[in-house]
Amino acid sequence: MQASGARFGVYERETGEARVYVSVDLDGSGNAQVNTGIGFFDHMLAQIARHAVIDLVVNAIGDLEVDEHHTIEEVGTCFGKAVQQALGDMRGVNRFGWAIVPMDEALAMVAIDFSGRPLLEFQASFQRERVGQMPTELVREFFRAFATHAHATLHIRLLQSANDHHAIEAIFKAFAKALEMATRFHPRQPSTPSTKGYLEGTGPAPEL
Repeated sequence: MQASGARFGVYERETGEARVYVSVDLDGSGNAQVNTGIGFFDHMLAQIARHAVIDLVVNAIGDLEVDEHHTIEEVGTCFGKAVQQALGDMRGVNRFGWAIVPMDEALAMVAIDFSGRPLLEFQASFQRERVGQMPTELVREFFRAFATHAHATLHIRLLQSANDHHAIEAIFKAFAKALEMATRFHPRQPSTPSTKGYLEGTGPAPEL
């Protein structure tokens, strides 16, 4: 496990269906150490680390003999929790991020706001049931779990595609670039990025 920076988050969760450990260094260099037992999902998590320029460690042992759902959802949950922890009180960060990313013929758009108000709007459909070992229906479930536990508003749209591998990779890369933008520091705004003076889920509200 790599050394952690100042904006480091870690979350570990064990249920009867999965045991998951996730750590995130928002000021990392794009390194990924991921092992979920689901090869294509590991590849997508590595895309997040590389293109968001974060260091990401994911170790997951789930009941894959039953289904991939529990593992992927729990990784999304732990990833969201770890990012929220790493962001702390959000002082000085951009808060908003967005990206439009191509992957050959596929084009994906993602926008994120660490608003404290969890929401996923997901507009993407796939032709295949699986890409590798990953059910395509679980792409939505991963991002839903992340948005819920990172307290983020997340919009994902697949604008066009003819290949599900390309479509999903474009979505994950666009998410990574939006995450990078949203979590970076603003050069001229050191305070909490809200006119309220605080964001839900980042600490207590100011006293009246």
